Amino acid sequence: DVCEALNVTVSPGPTVRYSEGDNATLYCHISQKRKTDNLLAVRWVFAASPTQEYLMIKMTKFGSVQYYGNYTHHFHKQRLHLLKEKHGTMYKFLILSLQQTDQGHYICKVQEIGKHRNKWTAWSNGTAATEIRVISKSSDDPTFKKNHDAWKFFEDLYVYAVFVCSIGIVSVLLFTLVILC
Repeated sequence: DVCEALNVTVSPGPTVRYSEGDNATLYCHISQKRKTDNLLAVRWVFAASPTQEYLMIKMTKFGSVQYYGNYTHHFHKQRLHLLKEKHGTMYKFLILSLQQTDQGHYICKVQEIGKHRNKWTAWSNGTAATEIRVISKSSDDPTFKKNHDAWKFFEDLYVYAVFVCSIGIVSVLLFTLVILC
């Protein structure tokens, strides 16, 4: 039932560019849980292509982090971190020291789990994705720094635009509240 599905969003997105060696931070925001005391299991899946998905990391309903497949190696455990923030409605996924092989789609899959007749039961699911593009830090490309700086400017401009729009929305809501009261 669509009305009972979790609302999951991933940011930044739908596509984000990073330079090779940069750290990436992806956020998975969850809303519309069926019951406030239900728990969430959060999984991050990597898809280099639409037909190949690999479970990377999971935070269980009890908050423990588990690594899967090739991501169980010590090298990846040092690079990948999954943290719970904002009362369990925001999950931060860190990928340290990006490489070309990290380029692809990252999918946040969330499952709402609750007790029903003393058994853990999955109540609802939600999924959202973003794409990471890794730009090579090629020393023989003189335009790289110029293009990268221009992209950073537009990223900042986007953040400012979102901030200004948010202030506008809050102002309209406050104005409406004042008029109604």
